[in-house]
Amino acid sequence: MTRPDHVGPGLGFTFDGRRIHHRPGQTVGAALVEHDILAWRTTRHDGRPRGLFCGIGVCFDCLVTVDGIPNQRACVVLADEVEEITTQSGSGHDRLALRDPADD
Repeated sequence: MTRPDHVGPGLGFTFDGRRIHHRPGQTVGAALVEHDILAWRTTRHDGRPRGLFCGIGVCFDCLVTVDGIPNQRACVVLADEVEEITTQSGSGHDRLALRDPADD
């Protein structure tokens, strides 16, 4: 497997705090796989690891949180356009505060 050692400076994002370099035009999913990171989401009920499955944006196995926005498909998000990727647990909405309508 080719390593991204030749990638120019400034091309990269963080994944769970780790700096990931990528090639121009590469997707987040491809960059993660190239760094031997094969799972970046866990399922809602069993906490099973997930990563790339279809690789073309049809399924939802490769969901990540991109710059604070959950449920983004790593296989179609261009790495050039993001700064921070984090592992997504469950639905990705676990940390969102629920608003009580009675407070209105």
